[in-house]
Amino acid sequence: MIDLLPVFFAPWLIYAGIVVLHVLLPARRVEGYVVDERSGEPLRYRLNGLLVLAVGVVVWLAAGYSGVMPWDWLWTHRWSGAAGAFVLGLIATAAVVLWAPGQGGSLLAELYLGRRVNPQMFNRRADAKMFLYLAGAVLLELNLLAFAAHHFLTYPDDPSPGVVLYVLLMSWFVCDYLVFERVHLYTYDLFAERVGFKLVWGCLCWYPYFYVVGLWTVADLANPHSPAWLLVVAALVFLFGWSLSRGANMQKYTFKRYPEKVFLGRMAPKTFSDGERRVLYSGFWGVSRHVNYLGEVLMACGLALSLGWLLEPGPWLYPLYYVVLLLLRERDDDRRCAEKYGRLWEQYRRKVPWRIVPRVY
Repeated sequence: MIDLLPVFFAPWLIYAGIVVLHVLLPARRVEGYVVDERSGEPLRYRLNGLLVLAVGVVVWLAAGYSGVMPWDWLWTHRWSGAAGAFVLGLIATAAVVLWAPGQGGSLLAELYLGRRVNPQMFNRRADAKMFLYLAGAVLLELNLLAFAAHHFLTYPDDPSPGVVLYVLLMSWFVCDYLVFERVHLYTYDLFAERVGFKLVWGCLCWYPYFYVVGLWTVADLANPHSPAWLLVVAALVFLFGWSLSRGANMQKYTFKRYPEKVFLGRMAPKTFSDGERRVLYSGFWGVSRHVNYLGEVLMACGLALSLGWLLEPGPWLYPLYYVVLLLLRERDDDRRCAEKYGRLWEQYRRKVPWRIVPRVY
């Protein structure tokens, strides 16, 4: 048990390092979409996620090359590390929620959904939500590299090309989020959700360990010798999904910042308006009301396909999770938008009847 303690606390130490890097490294200072509840002014953020990720990966590489830590150390101790992240998520949730004023609801509901909307720390050098996503993303990438290293160490003479493709695609997913950090200041999570178990535990435990469940479940398996066409299909499905998700989010971001700008030089903003509020219904947002969610599911499917183990359930847990998550989120978002936009949202529903998948759902 004593030997397991350093492993159990490994995520704690990694997250502590990420806090230091995030607070001390240079950062862009940008204005967000969410307004401060006290001042009414837009919140400001320090964004340096890509730099923090780069430093974290360099430290991991240095530890591996120097022999300080085996390349697959995070794989070897993945269960103990996940347990440590699980407990840290619970403790951090309690700290964030219980030290905030109650909102009048049940304690269990507030523990799950949170009380505070957009807490910032260290004299506003760090935003809780953006830091949580950053911390989870960095540990996810380190787990990804360590799990892949285990596969290559186990099968040095015949590693799976699918593992290489999986690492490339998932790393693209992680880096894409951090490259476009500013865009995510305009997404559902930032303006609609509070900081509770769902977000804290989700980012500190679920995100870095479950999102890599596909590789977790097959890294010990030999090369399935997938046909080249399957790898090509996997990459195309992922990239098509990415284009839908990133394109939709970028169009919405552009519209909120520059309402009259033609997105990508082709998609002129068409809106329903009551003179004060506007609802966008052109471009990606004319395909379905949440075509970005379709993109997220397709990316997850591309990742599952890339590993080549089509009949193994493990790689498909990630796409299944996204289907359940986004179906529920779409319903909640639709309700919120109906309350916010009223008649305009009814017009949008009639114009774009499909919730996520055009002509299907």
